[in-house]
Amino acid sequence: MSASGGTKAIVAALAANLAIAVAKFVAFLFSGSSSMLAESVHSLADSGNQGLLLLGGKKAKRQATPEHPFGYGRERYIYAFLVSIVLFSLGGMFALYEGYEKIKHPHEITDWWWPVGVLVFAIIAESFSFRTAIKESNQLRGKLSWKEFVRRAKAPELPVVLLEDLGALIGLILALFGVGLAILTGNGVWDGIGTLCIGILLVLIALVLAAETKSLLLGESAGLEDVRKIETALVDGDTVTGVIHMRTMHLGPEELLVAAKIAVQHDDSASEVAAAIDAAESRIRDAVPIARVIYLEPDIYQASKAAAPSALPDLP
Repeated sequence: MSASGGTKAIVAALAANLAIAVAKFVAFLFSGSSSMLAESVHSLADSGNQGLLLLGGKKAKRQATPEHPFGYGRERYIYAFLVSIVLFSLGGMFALYEGYEKIKHPHEITDWWWPVGVLVFAIIAESFSFRTAIKESNQLRGKLSWKEFVRRAKAPELPVVLLEDLGALIGLILALFGVGLAILTGNGVWDGIGTLCIGILLVLIALVLAAETKSLLLGESAGLEDVRKIETALVDGDTVTGVIHMRTMHLGPEELLVAAKIAVQHDDSASEVAAAIDAAESRIRDAVPIARVIYLEPDIYQASKAAAPSALPDLP
């Protein structure tokens, strides 16, 4: 669900941004507005970012190889991280530079109806893209707040598109504000100020995306609810009497590694333990279907071996 929903939101955002980028650049050519130039580059950067997300999703589907035995699921994290770099450099830094130049060398906006008309069109188009991202995200976030969803989502595409679309809408409003004041006052400095604000906004969004995708790249554990389900599934009360300690890590958005040391009875035979491990693996996959790679080590329970906590600490 997360992969298909993410793809739908990415395609909707890509279509909107390509159309908006062309319209903004045409408006810049006719009006000379630096806000429009910054916004056209912003839309081009967003279009490239959506292309990167689609490419990452495609590469992540490759089968595991001897060189990469756990597969390529983290390709999606890598390309999402590249998105933050592109947004920071091509979008944010360019807008900051362009805004500085416009404030330093202001000039009057001509043919004002071009930038105003394009900005209104862009706001409408981005609103439809943002609506699609919200609709697809609502199917996955459950009871989480939007902040929690962005922070805890293991599939990076929807949080990236959400933040990009939100940034695009706010950026368009800032551009409209800057262009409008420049037209009303006849002072092009306002256009430059609007462009600077857009640059600051893009840099902040890029930093948030970088922080979140960096965490995914480093390897995040399963969510607290999934950890509880796995622990419950491991124990059968007969052969497997408890979980000594356990570690989980996402190999990709839809692939989870589970490694656990489990307590068994001291007088169980090897065949009984092997059968219990097979049954435990089956219960785990039934409880948490994305648990694809499972390693279970049987041991006799001792308090010293259980010192490491099996569950995650409470999430902030």
